[in-house]
Amino acid sequence: MKKTNLIILTLTSIVAAATGALAQEATLPPASTQTGVTYATDIKPIFDASCVKCHTGDRPKAHLHMDTLAGVLKGTKMGPIVKPGDSANSFLIKAVAHLTKDSDAWMPPLHNKAGIKALTPEQIGLIRAWIDQGAK
Repeated sequence: MKKTNLIILTLTSIVAAATGALAQEATLPPASTQTGVTYATDIKPIFDASCVKCHTGDRPKAHLHMDTLAGVLKGTKMGPIVKPGDSANSFLIKAVAHLTKDSDAWMPPLHNKAGIKALTPEQIGLIRAWIDQGAK
């Protein structure tokens, strides 16, 4: 392959990756403008209503405890689901906004037995604000 073609291919790949990242950001609900968002006051009630039924106890789904701040910050055996200060790149946000490539990771699942509805854009925005403000 000629050097010029390799450079063009590389630049095309970079532009495609950047465009994909921008497209994903554009589909995320915006972070709430509320300040001082805390886990205990603002986020735990959302998790209690939509997540804790499956992510608590001795055998939580994906080994993820969402009934405590420590459990949420610890994440799964695969790693953290929250990147404090960076909600757009936190797996938790991608999962609740149904933006993961694997629909099995969408939370709550589309067809769950508990009848839990998807989070609203406002709820996702509040969780984004909490993460962007340091996930405290």
